[in-house]
Parts: sequence; structure tokens; C-alpha cells
Amino acid sequence: MFDFNAARKRSELLMSIRQFFTDKDFLEVSTPTLSPYLIPEPTIKVFSTEFRNEFTGNLPLFMIPSPEIFMKKLLAAGSGSIFQISQCFRNAEQLGNIHNPEFTMLEYYAVGADESDSIDLTIEMIDKTKLDCCPGWIEEKPLVITMAEAMKKYAGIDMDKAENIGYLRREAEKLSLSPAPDEPWDDTFNRIFLTYTEPSLPKDREVYLTEYPERIRCLAAKDSSRPVRKRWEMYIDGIEVANCYAEETDKEEMASYFAEEEARLIKEREGSGDAIPPADPAFPSLDIPESSGTAMGLDRLLAAEMGLKTIEPLLLFPLSDMLTDGKSRI
Repeated sequence: MFDFNAARKRSELLMSIRQFFTDKDFLEVSTPTLSPYLIPEPTIKVFSTEFRNEFTGNLPLFMIPSPEIFMKKLLAAGSGSIFQISQCFRNAEQLGNIHNPEFTMLEYYAVGADESDSIDLTIEMIDKTKLDCCPGWIEEKPLVITMAEAMKKYAGIDMDKAENIGYLRREAEKLSLSPAPDEPWDDTFNRIFLTYTEPSLPKDREVYLTEYPERIRCLAAKDSSRPVRKRWEMYIDGIEVANCYAEETDKEEMASYFAEEEARLIKEREGSGDAIPPADPAFPSLDIPESSGTAMGLDRLLAAEMGLKTIEPLLLFPLSDMLTDGKSRI
């Protein structure tokens, strides 16, 4: 059956979030769901379609996995701090407790802020927009912990030594993970993190995991004093709910990232039948101001606030139901 109580809670949460950001002078924006270009992200598979026009010809289009590509163009054009609640799409992911190919994302960019400022903003936003039915985790003080602290505590890995691939492989073998001799550094690191560290993070409060290794490339700015990136991910009840960057503003770094990730994407996808969206050629030349951007899965946040272990009751038409002709909702 349709859960209209959950639908009301969703509506309440979205209205509260909009009011929170409006009160802080963030501009609400609305950007396209379809794009001819994307940011190259080999780990994310996308949906593709085609625009057909007898005068201009056919054009491949891709459903956005997040509004980042357009929101950063607005930042570069002088929008100031902005936020958006949008539908996003990711292909080839599991159906079930925390995944649906179409999902609701909150994305917000604070101009003149860094990733630490965004932790404070996010904690305040969750506190001021929380539902009356929230479970106990929301009353606990959030935990802010660095990746180095977490890897040491939960996996016994010294991140000062982990820059050495030999050390990291030996530690992985001690943990019975058996990495291949030619396995890349980031694959070995992620194997340890996903097996030991992430599952061990506290589940009784918000957890902000900060200072990701510099070698895991992304569009987060590097820390000039240490080999880490200004990035965090937030977990509730062991589930990743949000991620944040102090945004990269160096054009050479952005161009390098785009070139390397696009080459990797093409290499990994060729012959697979998976969509290979072209990288946005204009993106690396954007004049992105000093800012911090956060992307949050609102279905997951709402489930956590309602004490649910699955997002399915919060979706009026989850794809899993549509694949069975929607019979479970009748």
C-alpha cells in the first residue's frame, strides 16, 4: 500500500530544508536533468537517451547522476551560495534497502566556505529541520573523525606509512584480504576501508569522516600541508548519507583530473555496452570561487529520521515495484 504518512513526512522535510537555506540567503536553483556532457566518473554508470531533430540531427543525452555539473557553472557565473533539491539517476546499482535508480538529492554550495564550515552548516540543518519522530541518534553529539584516525582505530593502518604501496599490501594480507600483486593503491585502500573501517563507524550518531587520502582523486582541493584532500563523508546508522568537498579551483588540476578520469572511463567501458558520456569540455576552464559543496541523499536522510532500515516505504513508486507491475502497492 502507498504510505501517505511517509509522503507527508517527506513533504514536511523538504519544506523545512527550503526554508532553512532561504533564511541563510542561499538561492534555490533548478538545473537540467538531461545533459550532452557529464563530469567523468568511472565508478558511476548513467542512463542514456537521444534527442532527435530533423534539422539539427540527433544528439546523445545523459541523465544526470547529480546536478554538480550545472551548479558549478552557476557558481562560476556569480550566483553566490545556492542549493537545489533534484531528481538524480544512477544506473546498474542494486535495488533495495538504500538504492533506487532515481533518487532525491539535496546539493548546496556555500561561497567563501570550506569543508569544515560545511560540517557546521550540515549539523545545523539536520538539527533545525528534523522531524518530530526522530530516533535517538539525532540527539547525540556528532562525531568528526579523520580518515587516519578511523583507519588506525578500526583496521590498524598507519596512514603515514600507507603512502607506500608495499606497506599497504602487507597490511591487507595481514587482514586476510589478499590483494593482487599489481592491484592499484586506491583499490587496496578501498578494500581495507570497505571491509574493516566503514562497517565499524559508530551507528548511534552522525559521523563525519574527514581528510580523505590525496591519492583518491576527485574534485576536492588538496591540503597544502598534508597528503589529504579537503573532503568528508557523513554516515548515519552506518549508511553514507552525504559527501562534501572544499571545491577545487585550480584550472590545471581540474583539466588533469578530467583528462585522466575520461581516459580511465573510456578504457573501462569500451566494449561493455555501458554508456560513455563525453566529458564537459568547458568545465575545467570555469572560474569556480572558493566554496564548499555538499551532496546529500534525502531519501536516506528521511529514512534515518524515521528510524527505517530501507528507503522503499518513502518512495511512492520504487522501481522494484514497477518491475512487478506495482502489485505490492495495490
